[in-house]
Amino acid sequence: MENGSWEVLGSKGLVKRHEFVRIMVQCLYSLGFKKSASCLENESNISCKSDDFAILEMQVLSGNWGSCLGVLDRIFDNPKDDVRNTALYLVFKQCLFEYLKRGDASSALNVLRKQAPMLLVGKEKIHRLACDIISSKEMESGEVDNCLVQDLRKRLLVELEMLIPSPIVIPERRLEHLVETAVMDQIDSCMYHNSWDAVSLYKDHHCGRDQIPSETVQILMAHKNEVWFVQFSNNGKYLATASSDCTAIIWKVLDDNKLELKHTLQSHQNPVSFVSWSPDDTKLLTCGNAEVLKLWDVDTGVLRHTFGNNDNGFTVSSCAWFPDSTRLVWGSSDPERGIVMWDTDGNEIKAWRGTRIPKVVDLAVTPDGESMITVFSDKDIRILNLETKVERVISEEQPITSLSISANGKFFIVNLSSQEIHLWDLAGEWKQPLKFSGHKQSKYVIRSCFGGLDSLFIASGSENSQVYIWNLKNAKPLEVLSGHSMTVNCVSWNPRNPRMLASASDDQTIRIWGPAKLKNQLDNRKLQ
Repeated sequence: MENGSWEVLGSKGLVKRHEFVRIMVQCLYSLGFKKSASCLENESNISCKSDDFAILEMQVLSGNWGSCLGVLDRIFDNPKDDVRNTALYLVFKQCLFEYLKRGDASSALNVLRKQAPMLLVGKEKIHRLACDIISSKEMESGEVDNCLVQDLRKRLLVELEMLIPSPIVIPERRLEHLVETAVMDQIDSCMYHNSWDAVSLYKDHHCGRDQIPSETVQILMAHKNEVWFVQFSNNGKYLATASSDCTAIIWKVLDDNKLELKHTLQSHQNPVSFVSWSPDDTKLLTCGNAEVLKLWDVDTGVLRHTFGNNDNGFTVSSCAWFPDSTRLVWGSSDPERGIVMWDTDGNEIKAWRGTRIPKVVDLAVTPDGESMITVFSDKDIRILNLETKVERVISEEQPITSLSISANGKFFIVNLSSQEIHLWDLAGEWKQPLKFSGHKQSKYVIRSCFGGLDSLFIASGSENSQVYIWNLKNAKPLEVLSGHSMTVNCVSWNPRNPRMLASASDDQTIRIWGPAKLKNQLDNRKLQ
């Protein structure tokens, strides 16, 4: 029995004292505090290494392979254990290498004949073991290099250490793992956590609402009519907005997180209801339910190409890019138009038309370009793998108004006219979606988005002039943001700044939301 193994620590009596001290010693060694670790071992009479591993280490470094095998047999008491056989294989490999390197073929042959069968594998694998050693790089030189041999023995010891179970060997960096696990548990239970910063260990972790965008920091008023769509660029440096005033605007995000107008895009004859940034953020697509699709240069604001024309009823309801930024796809509310893939020069690459492609409400392409998600016939979601052609259809009970996909491409959300947002997994493992409610939606197209750290939040507009924010762990709103005076049609979370959110409204404005300044923080600054 280890020294003090019956003693426990902590108010719950769940932590064994000798184990706690042992992983503290390991941590000190791993951090480079060798003197402190050795001092703690001497004072506590608790060694970082178990007796069995200390013996194994001594036998490996001295090349006493028979004793080494005996220790491993004692550690792994099940002869059929695959991990045991892997450990024995590594020892045999080093043993045979050293015999053959010294030219002691008879000893190597004796090992293969009498000891290798301990591996409980067929003759073919044993023969392959011998061949691997003979053809290895280390066998190229005929001379015995004692430094090389010692290095290989140390490497063997590291490999064995990874195979041997606890408590004989403590898993690597065990204390750091335990602390990090405890911190992650606290972060997981924190509904406002929204930062990449390291977490302090001096107190239990808990974030306040100052971690998420919850206060208006700027109001943009360049549009002359209702603003229907808003989207940040992938690099977070720009914001695009679309309006029923038939224009789209590109805004630049400055270093102080304020936005200024960069370009007003004027060419559409009808309201603009959708925009889409190319993955490299050099191009922008704009379209509308009664409009054609237009391609713009972000740097200059110049119109590069128009897909179709208004005269023949060529209308596009939504569009998306492929990862290479050279191909795009659009969907039309006109069933005869269907879905079409183009290159940026206006050449049609592929089309999906016919009775199986009715009215397209919204569509998206996954970040890896493998799948296309389409909302059609109001209530159906089609997920098409573009490589395998495998198709999956999800049917909702209520009309869908919009679609948004997460940054990692694993999840997507749809807004329903029944005042719910449904979260689905792209892989199709879920039988039912996660549901979020609290906002108001019954008559208009309302759009939502993922956002925040690791896309752990959802934000949505609402017909009651407010912005709603949910944490993915809770179906009820985490925050309700007031400021707009009419319906909030669309929201967008800055992908590079988890504390910046934009919202577009029928009140003709775009609001930029930032972290709330907590009253007690301001009071503390005054005291200082």
